[in-house]
Amino acid sequence: MKNFIVPVEKLISAFNKLPGVGRKTAIRYAYFCINNMTEEEIKAFADALLTAKREVRYCSVCGNFTDKDVCSICERGDRSLICVVAEPKDVLAMEKVTDYLGTYHVLHGLLNPLEGKTANDIRIRELLDRVRDCAVREVIIATSSTVEGEATAIYIANLLKPLGVKVTRIAQGVSMGTDIEYVDEATLARAIADRKEL
Repeated sequence: MKNFIVPVEKLISAFNKLPGVGRKTAIRYAYFCINNMTEEEIKAFADALLTAKREVRYCSVCGNFTDKDVCSICERGDRSLICVVAEPKDVLAMEKVTDYLGTYHVLHGLLNPLEGKTANDIRIRELLDRVRDCAVREVIIATSSTVEGEATAIYIANLLKPLGVKVTRIAQGVSMGTDIEYVDEATLARAIADRKEL
């Protein structure tokens, strides 16, 4: 592919680092910024990135993104009901289901031995601590129905059952191999309603 002048190539490379952005898309983004955005718009865009990076942190309770110590979901939600998800983006998907009034626990990944991701690399210990320290009546496991998501769900269920808490898994209305973030609201609502005990 054609070589670009250094400032343009640096911008293309920066966009190319984003997930799902291939080189052609990165070139389009770079050209759009250069051709269509004013210097003030570019500064506002850069400022938004820096502000988000500096101010967004993990909730001390659930691990979701927040700009405070404890996120608003943990402050208002039913703490006796915890829905376990892999990533913060999955909380957004689950929050579209208006029937769910509990809290979340974000693992920040799934078990994946092929990539060297073990139980020590995700927030399983923190989940066990929450269940032991609070009056949790049910833990809903809402990991994706991929091999890694299923393995993580079974692993967590085996750790939680001896603690006397009810462990359920969202129903398989979510297609195999589908990431939670891409599932429509109706399917997610049905999956929550039809969850089953592990």
